[in-house]
Amino acid sequence: MMRRRLSTFLVVVFTVAFFLSQSEILAKAVLPVHTEEISFISQGARLSGTLFIPQVSHAAVVLVHGSGQESRMREFAALLAASGCVVLTYDKRGVGDSEGVYTGPEVGTNNIDPANLHLLAQDARAAVNMLKQKLPSLPLGLLGFSQAGWIIPIAATDNPLVEFMVLFSGPTVTTLEQLRFQFYTAGRTDFWEHHTEADAREHLQNDPDRFQFAPTDPKESLAALTIPGLWLFGGKDIQIPANLCIEDLQALKAQGKPYDYALFPELGHRTGFAGSAPVALAIQWIKTKSLE
Repeated sequence: MMRRRLSTFLVVVFTVAFFLSQSEILAKAVLPVHTEEISFISQGARLSGTLFIPQVSHAAVVLVHGSGQESRMREFAALLAASGCVVLTYDKRGVGDSEGVYTGPEVGTNNIDPANLHLLAQDARAAVNMLKQKLPSLPLGLLGFSQAGWIIPIAATDNPLVEFMVLFSGPTVTTLEQLRFQFYTAGRTDFWEHHTEADAREHLQNDPDRFQFAPTDPKESLAALTIPGLWLFGGKDIQIPANLCIEDLQALKAQGKPYDYALFPELGHRTGFAGSAPVALAIQWIKTKSLE
C-alpha cells in the first residue's frame, strides 16, 4: 500500500533531455489493454464510462474533468493504461451517456460555485467507490485537469479509498481569485510578454468580483489531507496563477504535507496533452508511489 509520508520526489523544472528519455520509455513500455463499459449511480444520476484495464497493473486512477461539457477521456485513459494504470473515465453528468444536468457557461449557468463543485466531487467519489470494489488491492488515486484542482481535494477529504492525487494545472487559489486572474489575462496568449508577476498579483488581490458566491478554497481541504499529491504547472498559464499556486504548495509542504509539484516554463494551461513531459512525469510519479 502507498505510504502517506512526505515524498522526496520534488522537481521544479524539467529539461528537454528528461522529456525525451521519458517519451522513449513510454514508447517501449506499452502494455496490452482491454476496455469495459460501466455505469454507476451518483446523487440520483446514472453516470456512464469506460474502464481501461492493462494486462499488468500497478495502480488505479479515476479521471476528473476540467470545466466544460466533457465526455469520457478515452485517449488520455488509453495512454495511462498502456503504462500500467487501470483507468476509469466517465462522461460528466449531463454529457454524453451520463444522466443528470450539466452546469456550465455554455448553458448560462455557473460551474464553479460551491454547490456544483461539491456535486462533481460526489460524482468522483462514486467513481472511486465503484473502482475500488472491482480492484480492492490496487493503490487508487484521482487524476484531473484544471477545475479538478478544486474538485479532487473535496472528493478526497475523509475518503480513505483515495491514496494519491495528480493535478494538471490545478488551482490552489480560491475560485474567486482564479476568476479575477482569468478576467485580467482575458485569454491573451501574449499576456506574459507584457505583464509582470507583481502586476498580475496586484489585480488578482484587488479587482472587484463579477460573481457573488462564496469562494471555494482548496487549501482548506489540502491542509487536512495526508495523501501524496503532484501538481503540474505551465509557466505561461493564463487561466491560473501558477507561481502563486506553487507558493501555496510550498507553504503546505513546510507544514509537512506530502505535496510535489513541477513547473514547465514554456507550457501554458494545457499541461496534460498526450506525449507531453508533464504526462511522462505523472506516470513515473504514480509508479514510484505505488511501489512505496
